[in-house]
Amino acid sequence: MRTIITGLLSLLGLAACSQQSYENVNVNSFESQIASPDVVLLDVRTIKEYDEGHISNAINIDVMQEGFIEEAKSTLPADKTIAVYCRSGKRSANAARLLAKESFKVVNLDGGIIAWKSAGKPIVTESAYEVDRFTTNSGKEVRIHALVHSSIRIEYDGKEIEIDPVTKLGEKTIDYAAMPKADYIFVTHEHFDHFDTAAINLLTGDNTQLITNQRCYDMLGYGTAMANGDILQLADDFTVEAIPAYNITEGHLQFHPKGRDNGFILTLDGLRIYIAGDTEDISEMAELKDIDIAFLPCNQPYTMTVEQLLNAARMVKPKVLFPYHYGQTDVSGIPSQLETDGIEVRIRHYE
Repeated sequence: MRTIITGLLSLLGLAACSQQSYENVNVNSFESQIASPDVVLLDVRTIKEYDEGHISNAINIDVMQEGFIEEAKSTLPADKTIAVYCRSGKRSANAARLLAKESFKVVNLDGGIIAWKSAGKPIVTESAYEVDRFTTNSGKEVRIHALVHSSIRIEYDGKEIEIDPVTKLGEKTIDYAAMPKADYIFVTHEHFDHFDTAAINLLTGDNTQLITNQRCYDMLGYGTAMANGDILQLADDFTVEAIPAYNITEGHLQFHPKGRDNGFILTLDGLRIYIAGDTEDISEMAELKDIDIAFLPCNQPYTMTVEQLLNAARMVKPKVLFPYHYGQTDVSGIPSQLETDGIEVRIRHYE
């Protein structure tokens, strides 16, 4: 009998040892750990909770959604510690257990973001920027943040994509230091409201890919240069096409000469996003196919008039149109003018 009991205890001990565990830590320890580049911060609450306020640089994967582990495994690096939190620590404890079973090293914030805020620690809210959400062919979410003018932040499948990031334009300042490092940065051309080395430096991490036109590449001395017509396969589900962007109105040709600057089409798991850059309603737009989302500029003398934008929209035929780069141009009448064309127009703060 003693032998049987001893054997059972040994088996139970082995089973317990085989179960991966995680560590609960207090606010100060959690803050110290997430400052390390070897730690990835994971918010496991709902998207709504995340948007209402989260810890800076946190990735959001809802632990209550179906397929949490599959998304986590495809998004989170296996060689780094995962620091998880939720509202009070309960959902994140469940997430920590699930992740630990997959051999992730995990720490959990005891008391969640409630404890974090009670300790006077900072949070980031999305209220400063408008966020639009779209779904790809396989059901992945794409979030598009309206930052300013021509600066756009896109989140997709755990990836951070920045378009023409600038730190300051007029009275508006964008705090890129509070945002995650970019996986991809796209720069259309070298004008100050599109090309800002300070913003690029703040967003650049060890694995950031910078993609520009040739002029910006020559000015920086690094990155990847694309010419009009080039196509790059950046990942299995991510391609980028460089589209011509130039002026056609006499007296304005010097601003954006033909062949120098780029627009970009990003295809994310089948979702096609056209970011036109600084251009007028050029004939090449009529050749673009299956555009889901389009960003078209609207401020003369540098880009388009409202009438030109309407013509461009009817050539491109996007499902959703964002007028951007519009400065002081009144774009409020565009939605009604494109209503019969079946184009949904969303006006955001892209002054």
